[in-house]
Amino acid sequence: MAQDWSHLASTSHYLTAVEIQHALEDGDLQAAREGIAALTEAMSRSDRRALRSQLIRLMAHIIQWETQPERRTRSWLVTIHGSRREIEDLCEDTPSLTRKVIEEELWARCLSAALREAEDEMGVRAKQRELSWQVVFETEYRLPLDGEQFDL
Repeated sequence: MAQDWSHLASTSHYLTAVEIQHALEDGDLQAAREGIAALTEAMSRSDRRALRSQLIRLMAHIIQWETQPERRTRSWLVTIHGSRREIEDLCEDTPSLTRKVIEEELWARCLSAALREAEDEMGVRAKQRELSWQVVFETEYRLPLDGEQFDL
């Protein structure tokens, strides 16, 4: 019976790799090729989902940061910085996830989801309806450390 590679790859990357190994051991190169193609596609989808999730999380916290400056917390900073690191790691690990892909294929949908998430969390309409690449990835977000003074 032929292996349903797409289903297997969407269920478990590990089990797919094991089945590919079995196909190779059995000399079934065509099945192994199909398995590798399905696994590659599934892993790419998984990485895109992870990137979308982190981008929504990052954008939502920046929207909250801009809309409610009086409620800024260290937890928000940790989330902003952590999401940036996760996105950077995902892009390093998956070279096809470029700035162009993020801006052209993911940005609008993620921003829409982030606005909903932030507004649900805050209970008010977000002041900022658009976010630039610079605001999301380059602006430095900080709160004063103990004894440090600066304007927020």
